[in-house]
Amino acid sequence: MIKVGIIGGAGYTAGELIRLLINHPNVEIAFIHSTSNAGNAVSDIHGGLIGETDLRFSAEYDLTAVDALFLCSAHGQSRKFWEENSAPEGLNIIDLAQDFRDESCGYVYGLPEINRERIAATSRLANPGCFATAIQLALLPLAANGLLKNEVHITAITGSTGAGVKPGATTHFSWRNDNISVYKAFEHQHLIEIGRTLKSLQPSFDSAVNFVPMRGDFARGIFASVYTDCDLTAEQAVALYNDFYADAAFTFAVERDVDLKQVVNTNKAVVRVAKYGTKLHIVSVIDNLLKGASGQAVQNMNIMFGLDERMGLNLKPSAF
Repeated sequence: MIKVGIIGGAGYTAGELIRLLINHPNVEIAFIHSTSNAGNAVSDIHGGLIGETDLRFSAEYDLTAVDALFLCSAHGQSRKFWEENSAPEGLNIIDLAQDFRDESCGYVYGLPEINRERIAATSRLANPGCFATAIQLALLPLAANGLLKNEVHITAITGSTGAGVKPGATTHFSWRNDNISVYKAFEHQHLIEIGRTLKSLQPSFDSAVNFVPMRGDFARGIFASVYTDCDLTAEQAVALYNDFYADAAFTFAVERDVDLKQVVNTNKAVVRVAKYGTKLHIVSVIDNLLKGASGQAVQNMNIMFGLDERMGLNLKPSAF
């Protein structure tokens, strides 16, 4: 059994991570750390886990008692954690924040569709961002084949859980319901990791990636609409995406319309490519809390420990 610990256990991503790990056949949770909830039952905070676990939050943690550590605290807190703690030899670290996505301090960027072999060989993993995952999956086949020639245009909408569990002016139900809005247009923080990946796959690419993020009036999921000029025919583009994702465990290229209900509550990404004149249009959909966060973290853990990538992640989409 893989013994795991979780730091920052009260948020949405931690709740989903706990849900996945308590049902993983090869995992035992040793501790779930939360200073503000120490002593409380995990199911008191994550109500969906009532009847699933009797685990309680702890103010203490022993890094020597676990094989893998998931860091689920807010962005910036992971670096602070390692300023105050030392990682025991052999500890596998999976960071769900953005602190090490630049691959500093020996971390590997955990996008399995391009980095599976590096993930398998590392003990320090930086989990990708949610928007970054959806958008990169839309563009990887083009970049890997040197086919990004012009500016890329992206509009993507995310559910309210993407803003985290702490309430704010734009997350209250009364504001979010029946509403939609743009935020961080052309300057979202995930553009950094998107640009880094595209440049690594296609060093000659130097055009703009124009990203307009939007807040949706739903809880879960990301729907990304991406287009760029491309010389491929429709048939060539479909074949390119089918070939690129043929061996992917959770990313599927399809030739039908896609929607969020095909992926919500799963670790799947579904991608559809189509040609309109000179424009190649790619739609990519994921669950922001699963393939965009906790599900991908478990997928990466499986790879790091030599397990089947899909273990513990056979989840049914909401669908209806």
